[in-house]
Amino acid sequence: MNERIKSAQAYKNACDVIPGGVDSPVRALKSVGTTPLFVREAKDTYLYDIDGNRFIDFCMSWGVFILGHNQETVSRAAVESVMRGSSYGIATEAETILANKIREAVPSMEKLRFVNSGTEATMSAIRVARGYTGRDILVKFEGCYHGHADHLLVAAGSSVANLSNASSAGVPQGFVQYTVVLPYNDTEALEKYFKENGDRVAALIIEPVACNMGVVPPTREFIEATRRVTKEHGSILIFDEVITGFRLSWGGAQQRFGIQPDMTTVGKIVGGGFPAAAFGGRKEIMDMLAPEGPVYQAGTLSGNPVAMAAGIATLTELKKEGFYEELERKSDDFCAKLERIIEGKNIKLNHCGSMFTLFFNQRNPQNFKDTKASDQQRFARYFNNMLQRGIYVSPSQFEGNFISKCHTPEILEYVLKSISESIE
Repeated sequence: MNERIKSAQAYKNACDVIPGGVDSPVRALKSVGTTPLFVREAKDTYLYDIDGNRFIDFCMSWGVFILGHNQETVSRAAVESVMRGSSYGIATEAETILANKIREAVPSMEKLRFVNSGTEATMSAIRVARGYTGRDILVKFEGCYHGHADHLLVAAGSSVANLSNASSAGVPQGFVQYTVVLPYNDTEALEKYFKENGDRVAALIIEPVACNMGVVPPTREFIEATRRVTKEHGSILIFDEVITGFRLSWGGAQQRFGIQPDMTTVGKIVGGGFPAAAFGGRKEIMDMLAPEGPVYQAGTLSGNPVAMAAGIATLTELKKEGFYEELERKSDDFCAKLERIIEGKNIKLNHCGSMFTLFFNQRNPQNFKDTKASDQQRFARYFNNMLQRGIYVSPSQFEGNFISKCHTPEILEYVLKSISESIE
């Protein structure tokens, strides 16, 4: 492993012109106490930094690259699109082609609209839900991240039924006064709140598998309750599948759990590595959008032709027979072996499909409170031990790791050996 001298200098240079030296806070690697990586290029499962180091990547651009970095058919489709023009601000047929592919996989998205990020998708879905219902209150769950829109940057208060305060400076109280935070995986709290306030709730938004407090799957009782209580009270159920969409199955978490929400957001994988996301739902809800209806939403680069081309190529690959069965088998085998390695070491593994998180904890987290009880200092040592062995895991216990098509059995065996060494 080469010393990361060039990366250290690049970070210093970046700090002079970019706040904190990064365009997304977690990239600074402050919580794990090390110099940020500055990547030169990536291919398949590997990242190559500017100091000449090679890392096996388990972050995969936060779950984007289910096929691997710089996958040939996806890259070729994007390059060919660029050569025809990178943006028009005018409609293209590629938007309709990709929209149909998404609708085929996710039938609950009878109509959908493209945006540029998961934040835009969730923000827009909530606006439409409020416009459709004529109600104001949004219910979300502690530890579920839905982007950095003002009304979504909310932490839970001490009482699950209280309207909460913003968790970021610069967000006026008036922006979050209609956002309610409940504990994840607490069916009783969910049912109680809706019994008392359900007729005022415009929408309930949830990561059907939490991926931003580490990977925390829902209990069957809890995820089914989200559908039941929203239907009973005429509220819109929004599944935020920006991460789980096309990751947990061809039809995402909703196919995996057999639950159909009213609205869905997807992102990351659908853009094939380019900025793209979408929100959609039942026809009568989505027809609230201008120019058909009174809810306004727009974006100059929405439906960007390069992102659409990469998305079409990606989803075409994912649709091939046996893709998800093979990914699931490989992931289950890896996690079964990992369970044996961590046994008796006060480390717990949470996983769902090809997503997993190691928690330095005495119990498997079921909610955000459990996750926050994990040993962050121990995790930081583990992260740096893995980095020294040429493996880049997601740099926080509050994030997931992702197994993708490019992670071969040989690579996974090396990673298991490295985890065993790193935690001793």
